Amino acid sequence: MATNAMRTLRERVGSGGQQAKEFINVSIERLTSKKDDTVSLINSNPDSTSDTYTSTDVSMKYHCACCSCVAKRYVLAIFTCIGLMITFGIRCNLGVAIIDMTNNNTVHIKGKEEIHYQKFFWGPKVVGLLHLSFFLGYILTQIPGGYLAARFPANRVFCIAIFSTSILNMCIPFACNVHYSLVIFIRILQGLVEGVEYPSIHGMWSKWAPPLERSMLATIAFAGSYAGAVVGMPLAGVLVEYAGWPSPFYFFGAMGITWAIVFIVISHDSPSSHPTITLQEKNYILESIGERATSTKFSTTPWSSFFTSMPVYAIIVANFARSWTFYLFLTGQPSYLEEVFHYEISKVGVLSALPHLVMAIIVPLGGQLADFLRRRQLMTTTTVRKLFNCGGFGGEALFLLITAYARGAKMAIICMTIAVGSSGFAISGFNVNHLDIAPRYASILMGITNSAGTLAGILCPLITTNITSEKTPEEWEKVFLIAAIIHFVGVIFYGMFASGEKQPWADYPKVADFSSTNGTDTLKGYGAMTDISTTTFGTSIHNSNYGEGTPNGVYPTTKEESVQPTANENEEHLVESD
Repeated sequence: MATNAMRTLRERVGSGGQQAKEFINVSIERLTSKKDDTVSLINSNPDSTSDTYTSTDVSMKYHCACCSCVAKRYVLAIFTCIGLMITFGIRCNLGVAIIDMTNNNTVHIKGKEEIHYQKFFWGPKVVGLLHLSFFLGYILTQIPGGYLAARFPANRVFCIAIFSTSILNMCIPFACNVHYSLVIFIRILQGLVEGVEYPSIHGMWSKWAPPLERSMLATIAFAGSYAGAVVGMPLAGVLVEYAGWPSPFYFFGAMGITWAIVFIVISHDSPSSHPTITLQEKNYILESIGERATSTKFSTTPWSSFFTSMPVYAIIVANFARSWTFYLFLTGQPSYLEEVFHYEISKVGVLSALPHLVMAIIVPLGGQLADFLRRRQLMTTTTVRKLFNCGGFGGEALFLLITAYARGAKMAIICMTIAVGSSGFAISGFNVNHLDIAPRYASILMGITNSAGTLAGILCPLITTNITSEKTPEEWEKVFLIAAIIHFVGVIFYGMFASGEKQPWADYPKVADFSSTNGTDTLKGYGAMTDISTTTFGTSIHNSNYGEGTPNGVYPTTKEESVQPTANENEEHLVESD
């Protein structure tokens, strides 16, 4: 038996190259085809015994005049990505502009040398407070934002947040000329409204993302965070140099307002409420994840279970570690390059964007690879999440250590770029994990776990500012060592306690909902609107560890059969058919 198992595993691994090629073709086909979309990347023929996905298995036809070639769930992912690009571009504005606002800078415009004189005499403590104030507001609305996204249309919550922060961003130049305390007040307000963004995104995906596309859709959206830094940092640097320090605040504010007007028109709360979605796509989404009319209520939310679940704490620790380095690079990297290597402000913006550019590319690719491994049953969901998260964090920690001791500009930039790029794979680990362990409460869990990330955003600028008071390379060495240690802790904790299985407390209150279809009882719930005596998709899935290992899960099984070795005793239980 062991020999047969090894032979099967070897055959699966050996065919990986061809499968990867087919998967890339299918991904391109999905975005360009105009046929009927019934099951996305899953074999559309329920009678087929083939587990190979070809381009003919995937078909789509969409009737939206403006997005006729893209499924509505991917339209939502793309526009969410753009929204995050704008809001993270807004977050970059102050980090870049503050250099020109508080220092004398020499710039070169059309070959002529110009001096930008210091406008505001704010010391390091004031600058630190300006960065800190945003997170003071941001942390307060994480959990309430998750609840709001579960209670009300998440797309509207997301849209209102970006519209509001864009308006506030355009008020910052005026506030700077009044007093820095007014800037702090506006930054707190920006944090309050932006705190609901990430929870609301998971609120949207809880209704729009089929289980086998969770990683892909979520990472497409989250890539906007890093693409925003890619665009925001160099663009803000150029705007500051050529048009003055107030220009980035006006430009990104106007972009956010324009985006919000478009998004509120094209987005909808769920597939069932979308007026132009095809019947095939709507049925596919609803049958894959299920949908209930009832909304989450405060009294029925298992709050105590959230705070006693080790998989939740694993996401919390991972979020803290990733956010620490993310905000270190977002707010501190421009100062690091200017203070240690004496780069001009325009070059600071471009060089600071390089790590985030690599991140923006790797994040969606990692999501595709993660879903590929799950779909082909090469790994369990738990294994995929741990592999991507711990592998990404481990690479980031290693190159942060090298950055700490780098004294050459090129070496430091290369190491920082590789470090941030490595963590791009981790987004397909902890940042999607909420949808695995509790899809119904994903927005609330995102609020809880992102609160830890926000705490990192509060502490990191404060500690960095205090450590680098003399602006020496030795002080920045300590900053990067601290970041590396935090990531090593994240690797260990997530590797020990993370899970990809739906948790027992994540189900709806125990009220059975049976309906009859052609004489067959069908159990419906969040994550399943399928007859549990049949498979949801064209290929059978026989492993309880794949997807959500319960009879109510998304991937019901037709027989008891172990497909792959499991990591521990808890992962050896097989799904029993009713």
